[in-house]
Amino acid sequence: MKSMRGIEIMEQNGKTRSKRSAIIIMGLALFATQFGAGNLIFPPFLGRDTGSSWFVGFIGFFLMDVGLAVAAIIATVSNKKGGVDGVMGKMGRIPGKAMVTAIIICLGPLIAIPRTAATTYEMGVKLLIPGLPQWAFGAIFYGIALLLVIRPTKVVDIIGNYLTPILLAVMVLLIVIGIVNPIDEAAILANASPMHDGIVNGYQTLDGIGGVPQTLMMITAACAYGYTTKDEIRQTVSGSAVISGTLLALVYGGLTYLGSTISGIAEYKNLEQAPLLMAITNKLLGSYGVIALTIIVLMACLTTAIGLSAVVGDYFKDLTDGKMRYKYTVVAVIVFSYILSNFGLSNIIALAGPILSILYPPLIVLVVMTLLEKVVKNDMAACVGAYVSLLASLAGTLPMGAISDMAAKLPFAADGLGWIFPAVIGCVVGAFLPKPQSKKAENLKANVNLG
Repeated sequence: MKSMRGIEIMEQNGKTRSKRSAIIIMGLALFATQFGAGNLIFPPFLGRDTGSSWFVGFIGFFLMDVGLAVAAIIATVSNKKGGVDGVMGKMGRIPGKAMVTAIIICLGPLIAIPRTAATTYEMGVKLLIPGLPQWAFGAIFYGIALLLVIRPTKVVDIIGNYLTPILLAVMVLLIVIGIVNPIDEAAILANASPMHDGIVNGYQTLDGIGGVPQTLMMITAACAYGYTTKDEIRQTVSGSAVISGTLLALVYGGLTYLGSTISGIAEYKNLEQAPLLMAITNKLLGSYGVIALTIIVLMACLTTAIGLSAVVGDYFKDLTDGKMRYKYTVVAVIVFSYILSNFGLSNIIALAGPILSILYPPLIVLVVMTLLEKVVKNDMAACVGAYVSLLASLAGTLPMGAISDMAAKLPFAADGLGWIFPAVIGCVVGAFLPKPQSKKAENLKANVNLG
């Protein structure tokens, strides 16, 4: 039942929801979109590998996932130009669009969406229904996703109103039981690298890298609820990002802790991400836990596939001025994702590692410098810093001989942050460089001089 206050707001301002209601629904929808396969399988894996230092690992994970995602969303809706171009365009118009397109492809059919069905199958379905082959499950999974994403105006409401509460309820049950009845004490691991492991696992969830493009869906939702001015969009979208980030942090922390409680038990040492979480749940909840975990995985992965498919469809429709139609694009994305998902979860994770290690650093530079644009007004600082960080991440990720050897000796390289020092130098140098004038500005200046 709607409150009288909600009705008054709708009648007076033409809003379909009160601002508070819109922020909550959008926040839950964003949480459901971000909380997918990586959210489930990587935090316990991180906790297992860091043991008693799990909280330090969680800090690294948080910074490169939740923190970056929230910062990216706020930067996108608050920058002086407005929208994605105000962040990514600091690299240049064409390079910025190329960067966004690369991110969208990773969030869509290359990594994130194929990983949803692969994770669901490997963590629960193949054990509960052993006679069901992966290709058949994938066909059912992506068929449902396609039905729910084909009408973009319904995506946010479907996710926020129906699927997210179920996901949260089952997730809270698993974490609470794991905290009340821990499997064991976290072990002290001599060779642990908590910050490095936290950063690497944070990359893999794709939440941070998806913050900028996912803002498009939230802006669309804000407008659909009647909030169309820049300030209204900034307030509603930023508020929803904080809600989503808070929920993600709580869930991530709980799962990382669960992983730490088995860090000293030999039988868990060699398990990969998906089997590890299944083993933890089976230990805590038995056969009922397996069923609960299957529900968690299904809800998390299905909502992620729906939300990301919508983002990809909207992006390419806007990029091509409507030449690539939304419905055809999402169909193509889901079909390609279905094909790739059949290669298996471990292969998809292996593919994602180096790609994300290269893409994250320039994105982080662009987001941070956008948040600081009122202080550092020269966009060349962000531009040069982004390109330098990209080169440093390439040298630190790909085998490039002596260049890679030099990159390995940079400050913080052991923690996976060797690109930071070159990026800071690049930003400082860029801040003193003149900003290139556009051809339009140059022609105008020439005309004035001729006059």
